Amino acid sequence: MIIISIDPGYERVGIAVLEKIQGGKETLLYSDCFKTLPKKKMEERIFEIGSEVKKIIKKYKPEKLAIEKLYFENNQKTAMGVSESRGVIIYEGMNASLEILEYTPLQIKVAVTGYGKSDKNAVINMVEKLIAIPNKPSTSSGRGKMLDDEYDAIAIGLTAFAYTRG
Repeated sequence: MIIISIDPGYERVGIAVLEKIQGGKETLLYSDCFKTLPKKKMEERIFEIGSEVKKIIKKYKPEKLAIEKLYFENNQKTAMGVSESRGVIIYEGMNASLEILEYTPLQIKVAVTGYGKSDKNAVINMVEKLIAIPNKPSTSSGRGKMLDDEYDAIAIGLTAFAYTRG
């Protein structure tokens, strides 16, 4: 089974594609942090996010899309932008006939670390222990440092496999 998993945002979107063969271990096929430019209009940024997600779905042909549920934040402008991003991501998933799986931050932390109040570092450390990250950034690679959003997307994918037992 192949799952595309996404940590939604409108400036940075973490995207990962994971595969698990029945009885096997999860394999990371793709991960990245897609960025949009703050100087662009929101509708342009949302369009770019939708286009990127559509392109990755077309390339990897996942069966499911796992995405983090939005929880209320203090900044309503940020929450609205993330909501719009989630909307276009879910639209592209539904348009490709993918099953949509949504997980709260608590569910993701419990699935990956075993503790619902884990911090970012604990999640990152466990992701690195649970799945091999090909082309993992290093000082010698040209890829650059992986951002939290990319690790979060991988964690969401691992959560999807944990909950679906796929």
